[in-house]
Amino acid sequence: MNTKANTLGPILIIAGLFFIFGFVTWINGALIPFMKTINQLTDQQSFYVASASYVSFFLMALPASYLLGKIGYRKGMSVGLFVMAIGALVFIPAANARTYWLFLLGIFIQGTGMTILQTASNPYITILGPIESGAKRIAIMGIANKVAGALGSLIFGALLLAGIDKVNDQIAEVSLSEKEALLNTMANSVITPYLVMAAVLFILGVLIRKAPLPHVEASPIEEATKNEKEITGKTNIFQFPHLWLGVLTLFVYVGAEVIAGDSIIAYGISTGFSAEEAKYFTTYTLLAMVVTYALGVVLIPKIISQGTALKVSAVLGIVFSVCIILTTGFTSVLFVAALGIANALVWPAVWPLTLQGLGKFTKTASALLIMAIAGGALIPPLYGYLVDSSKATLIASGIEETTALAVASNSSYWILIPCYCIILYFAVWGHKQKG
Repeated sequence: MNTKANTLGPILIIAGLFFIFGFVTWINGALIPFMKTINQLTDQQSFYVASASYVSFFLMALPASYLLGKIGYRKGMSVGLFVMAIGALVFIPAANARTYWLFLLGIFIQGTGMTILQTASNPYITILGPIESGAKRIAIMGIANKVAGALGSLIFGALLLAGIDKVNDQIAEVSLSEKEALLNTMANSVITPYLVMAAVLFILGVLIRKAPLPHVEASPIEEATKNEKEITGKTNIFQFPHLWLGVLTLFVYVGAEVIAGDSIIAYGISTGFSAEEAKYFTTYTLLAMVVTYALGVVLIPKIISQGTALKVSAVLGIVFSVCIILTTGFTSVLFVAALGIANALVWPAVWPLTLQGLGKFTKTASALLIMAIAGGALIPPLYGYLVDSSKATLIASGIEETTALAVASNSSYWILIPCYCIILYFAVWGHKQKG
């Protein structure tokens, strides 16, 4: 049996891993406007930065699960860090060539490494202790993840977005050759940060091999449900409706979370803030998540249940999404940031509610849940498409381009409302559908 004493070390190690992929994941908020400028992209195209990262979870989750089955958690986590380091190195030729697809390839490779880490660490931390407190442990992981994300957003925002407003003004006035020179210089600014990132990831990959991680399997869940399985005679994962509803819930949740974190800088710029001011906005979202995660650690499961936390989160998501659309300027930006409050406890609550009672199917279910992270690949570009489409319509009706972009960016947040409605359904009814 795992006690607090013998799980503290592993929890801290896994928290360190959540810190790492939190840092790497949440720099996308700065990368999106950066890539939009250096590659002269549309809003929809710029959100492929998020797609390249999150689609890897869909494509690589099952291979990652197979890999972990062969080499174990510790070696798997080490491999994941090495793969992320390789992805960081790809940014060097991408910057030199200023080639968007090569940047996306580097992001995809990093996403593949994160997929291996996530596939190992999420079920590991969930089953490291009692299932009813799984949300509490994942909330601790979330704090590490989002604190790292806030730091990553600030650091890379300062490195990548410094002077971007001046560059955007200049490229509209200079000759083609001068424009190319400006954009090439700006693109090269990513080389040093990604070289440092690659070195750090490689060193951590070596160190994790020696980390004192105990061998943990799904036996606590499996043994608890052994008699139930014998009675129900469940033989495959398709006999668990709540699992598939959980997968759908995570799919839309990740899409909503990525929009809240990765669009806020671009949204702030569209509303009239300079890049120098807007670079801090992703941090607002992440700090809101950190505070809410901390509340989850204190409140779950002693005061509120995982299910109740999920219900409250979904309702707040709906309310804040409506408020974004009904307001303008900095107030509207703050409501986008407030989505961090609504999002924080969704991931921690959905995992244990979905994995509960799955027994020997836990590993496969975990891979499916990781695949659901692909919501971050599909829903944000859809938001970008809505912005482009709405902006084009407004411009065609005679509205000035800058105003059209601000209005289109604001109104397109309606896409979040059905996402939170699905989360609410799972919180109230979906997780109870055991088949």
